[in-house]
Amino acid sequence: MPSFTLSSSDLGGSVDQPFVYDGFGAGGNNESPALAWTNPPAGTKSFLVTCHDTDAPGPGGWWHWVVFNLPASTSELKRNANHTGLPNGAKTVVNSYGDRDYGGPCPPPGDAAHPYVFTVYALSDELDLTGSEMPAMVLFMADSLILGKSSIVSYYAR
Repeated sequence: MPSFTLSSSDLGGSVDQPFVYDGFGAGGNNESPALAWTNPPAGTKSFLVTCHDTDAPGPGGWWHWVVFNLPASTSELKRNANHTGLPNGAKTVVNSYGDRDYGGPCPPPGDAAHPYVFTVYALSDELDLTGSEMPAMVLFMADSLILGKSSIVSYYAR
């Protein structure tokens, strides 16, 4: 059976400038990258998509994007979906920047390249959440519903 796979026409080994944060001197466009997934597990009822920097200073890393309750019929998020629109029913939570949108990479100047982990989770149900929760709570509530997950890691330094 083919495996559940996440891919991106916009992400490779490193994050390009359009997908970098548009504040704190980072100089990006803050566009969310195109993400596409194939072969979700049987029984998938919704998807959760996250972007997390595990190397950010401070405890818990840095949450760049959390989108949940993407309908089971969803198989992609187009480039710049954070500005052009997410599928009906999808909800976002506040990221570590304090925004609900995707917030691109913005590691401290001079740091070694940070990993930006984009993950799609296939869930057996929708999450009964309002969107006012913190990213860690969304992942906690999703844990028992995860049927499968797939990730892409891209790096960025400035």
